[in-house]
Amino acid sequence: MEVQRAERFLRWPEVRQRTGICRSHAHSLAAKGQFPKPIKLGSRASAWVESQIDQWVTDRIAESCAAPVQRKER
Repeated sequence: MEVQRAERFLRWPEVRQRTGICRSHAHSLAAKGQFPKPIKLGSRASAWVESQIDQWVTDRIAESCAAPVQRKER
């Protein structure tokens, strides 16, 4: 039996900690469709959906594992 967990909103400090990217880069990637877009919580508050951030991190790991390793010639 699969247990579903409730979705959570993540504020920027936790998104930064999980992804390792700066806010401006996150917004730049989001504008290109390469990073989850934040959800407006109010007039001055935004947050990201935790499962979308987790999936983005998982996808980056999978991409790095699938990429061929290029070695420098000596």
